[in-house]
Amino acid sequence: MAKADYYQTLSVSRNASDTDLKKSYRRLAMKYHPDRNENNPEAEKKFKQVKEAYDVLSDPKKRQIYDQYGHAGIEQQAGSSSRSSADFGDIFGDIFGDIFGGGRAGQKRAYRGADLQYNLQLSLEEAVFGTDANIEVAARQACDSCSGTGAQAGTSLENCQTCGGVGQVRMQQGFFSIQQPCPKCRGKGKVISHPCHQCRGSGIMEKTRALSVKVPAGVDTGDRIRLSNEGESGENGGPRGDLYVQVHVKPHPIFQREAENLHCEIPISFVDATLGGEVEVPALDGRVNLKIPAETQTGKQFRLRGKGVKPVRGGVQGDMFVHVQIETPINLTKKQKEILHEFDQSVRSGGTKHSPRSAGWLNGVKHFFEDLKFWAD
Repeated sequence: MAKADYYQTLSVSRNASDTDLKKSYRRLAMKYHPDRNENNPEAEKKFKQVKEAYDVLSDPKKRQIYDQYGHAGIEQQAGSSSRSSADFGDIFGDIFGDIFGGGRAGQKRAYRGADLQYNLQLSLEEAVFGTDANIEVAARQACDSCSGTGAQAGTSLENCQTCGGVGQVRMQQGFFSIQQPCPKCRGKGKVISHPCHQCRGSGIMEKTRALSVKVPAGVDTGDRIRLSNEGESGENGGPRGDLYVQVHVKPHPIFQREAENLHCEIPISFVDATLGGEVEVPALDGRVNLKIPAETQTGKQFRLRGKGVKPVRGGVQGDMFVHVQIETPINLTKKQKEILHEFDQSVRSGGTKHSPRSAGWLNGVKHFFEDLKFWAD
């Protein structure tokens, strides 16, 4: 039976590059590999055909002979040798490294360090105006005593005798061999005969570092500040992780913040509320004199523009809203009480014109009881 064309077997064109050949070979080898197709003779047969095609086309001399003379030229090549088993193993070490936990022998993969999070408590003033906060962060870092090697000072790492220092061991499965991380050194290729006393051979220790965090003006609870490369150390020369500073603004005794606006309550006397007056109101950037108009009711809201927060991401500065609460006087003298009784009688004699809210409320109560009586009847 005539053999299939090698280019068709690998699903590539005749002018395919070495990269295209290897890419297609990996894909097809993964697809038809015997370990993935147990008890499937057709898949095993296809796998052998793919290997044979790649053995020829990946060798420049063999490929040239095949392009000129086809299968006959390859078969007539006396004493020609196929690719060495070592090269074959390396190729499949690349292909199946992720599946079986291995990779090319002696290569150590670099890992990025873990990210860290720090919860930063700020006062409202610090959040609004910005500040430089000094923090201390505990993170896993390379051991100072052994510089991260894990070996005691004055000693060095030794080649693993199991894998010969390459970090990989070969396992034979039928005609096919694959590489796996060495179980002795866990793929590192080196072993520690004299572990560092400080880190006990791990090469890593938890250390506390002092950092300064520049907090921009306008931050609020929930905002995060990223400090690049201030996280944990990477492995095998990998980059450090990042540190994320999570902002939490503590409650304020006077102000409540809503986005870029501030709110506060101030007590005023019923005399100022009735006759009008001027009160001093606190603001984050100083004090403000607020005029209270006559006949102000409790709960009245006053807006002070531009006295709020400048958003951290830009935009118009917010406002401050002042909510007045009329304070009832306490600990009155006998004379003061007599004056108030006299004032009350004077107000009552004027009817409801002095108490518009009371009049409206009483009318509402009257209608409520009339409706209640109607439904009862």
